[in-house]
Amino acid sequence: MKTAIHPEYFPQAKVVCSCGNTWVTGSTQESVHTDLCYKCHPFYTGEQRIVDTEGQVERFYRKLEARQQHVVKLDEHRSALASPEVELVELGLTSRALAALAQVGITHAKHVLAKLETGGEPALLAVTGFGRKSMIDLRKALRARGFESPGDAQDG
Repeated sequence: MKTAIHPEYFPQAKVVCSCGNTWVTGSTQESVHTDLCYKCHPFYTGEQRIVDTEGQVERFYRKLEARQQHVVKLDEHRSALASPEVELVELGLTSRALAALAQVGITHAKHVLAKLETGGEPALLAVTGFGRKSMIDLRKALRARGFESPGDAQDG
């Protein structure tokens, strides 16, 4: 073993934690300063203490809050889309289908849903000028808006 290449060993080195805890151990340094120890580390104490480095935690919470606000706005938008007060014009049906439904007083999604619930597809198909193709388009538009109408489960 070479001489004079090994560091000096201090068998009574003092360790000082930022929480104030101190103890003695062996080390190559006479005194050691640390940020966390077994008395203040969250793993051992069970408490959550966040050590914020350069505002990372604050940035994370800002992003989390922005995401939550986005989700709330998205839910509000979806519920507005699925409102039974939606006019049939907004569903993108053909002008012929809209005119045929308007003649019998069906102008909103709530009217269509009520008609489907009471008489089913035959009730709407009985409207003059409203055919099978218009019915398929209407069902697709209602599903796209989030409406569940009677018979959707059977359509497959």
